[in-house]
Amino acid sequence: MGPKPGVLMLKMMMPYLRDSLESKFTLYPLWEQSDKEGYLAQNAQSIRGLVTWTGSTVDAELINKLPKLEIVSAFSVGVDKVDLRKCKERGIAVTNTPDVLTDDCADLAIALLLSSMRQVCAADRYVRKGCWPKLGQYPLTYKMSGKRLGIVGLGRIGMAVAKRAEAFSCKISYFARSEKSGVPYKFYDTVLELANNSDMLVITCALTKETTHIVGRKVLDALGPEGFLVNIARGPVVDEQELVKALIEGRLGGAGLDVFEKEPQVPQELWNMDNVVLLPHVGSGTWDTRRAMADLAVSNLEAHFAGKPLLTPCN
Repeated sequence: MGPKPGVLMLKMMMPYLRDSLESKFTLYPLWEQSDKEGYLAQNAQSIRGLVTWTGSTVDAELINKLPKLEIVSAFSVGVDKVDLRKCKERGIAVTNTPDVLTDDCADLAIALLLSSMRQVCAADRYVRKGCWPKLGQYPLTYKMSGKRLGIVGLGRIGMAVAKRAEAFSCKISYFARSEKSGVPYKFYDTVLELANNSDMLVITCALTKETTHIVGRKVLDALGPEGFLVNIARGPVVDEQELVKALIEGRLGGAGLDVFEKEPQVPQELWNMDNVVLLPHVGSGTWDTRRAMADLAVSNLEAHFAGKPLLTPCN
């Protein structure tokens, strides 16, 4: 039996993942090193796998430093921070962790819709600050049930959001790269047209060159002063500056945001808005799902090094 394959872990994602990796591979924990460049140079010939997540970038510069790299296992669904073209050139496999986080992300989308439209967080603060007995009833908010819901990107998560919204008697429509066969929801071939026919817009699409800033001023204005935006995808899908302006000027009714353009930085103008709910990118952030993601990320590495088909390849 030969030595365990060497796997580089860029960040400390969760102890469960680290323990699992250490039990099966020779782990190289980059985040613990004071001299990261020297550490990479010293161990480059031994590193055959790499584990990354949404907060780390795997670009051509890093890949070039790892001449023996065979596989990048992403502890996430999105691989927008992995240079897929460079990986393809080098014949490096790339995997991600879809499906196992679908329910959590879809649940959170509905939670953000309800929280922003009913101002749940602001109403909670109203009670905690002692405002209720002094100022009386909290101002009226907006109903979610029965409203028109537009979904940008009808993949696994988008479909799960739609199924949940059906329970709220929402009229559902969507935008995607192409119309989906066998889907009972109305298709629009532009996001603007979708927004013109929606009261609520939920973004679940992948971040690509084509989807960057796909939600801009025109789309936000189409939603209007009683419309609500929820983003559980990636921050740059929305033109954040235009979103802030729309909220400040009252051209948009509110927003529920789990992702931002320059995470972990969040526009300060949003901090005190009662009609905006801000979360620190926690779409898949439950113990149940993160363990399942870790298991899948490790299983992809095991399959690769055993010469078996990858469980969830994405290149």
